[in-house]
Amino acid sequence: MDWAVIVSAAAAISGIVLGWIGHARTVKKEVANDAAADADLRTSVNYIRQAVDELRVEIRLLRQDYADLVERVARVEESAKSAHRRIDRLEGRE
Repeated sequence: MDWAVIVSAAAAISGIVLGWIGHARTVKKEVANDAAADADLRTSVNYIRQAVDELRVEIRLLRQDYADLVERVARVEESAKSAHRRIDRLEGRE
């Protein structure tokens, strides 16, 4: 056999093998980078979820406080109305 053919075949085979190894290494790095990015994204989403849950609790408490204030204002208005009636009665007697 001719040495040129043997060298050419060896070069072609080594090129294919080295190319395949390089491609496999690149794929592994991409998978690792994607996994890291996914982990960061999941962490961020979990933080957002926790913040939303905390806001829901706070909104629920604020709604309860608002309802309590509405009830309190209604009682104060009734008391003021009653006081005005008593004052009107006292003024009418004098």
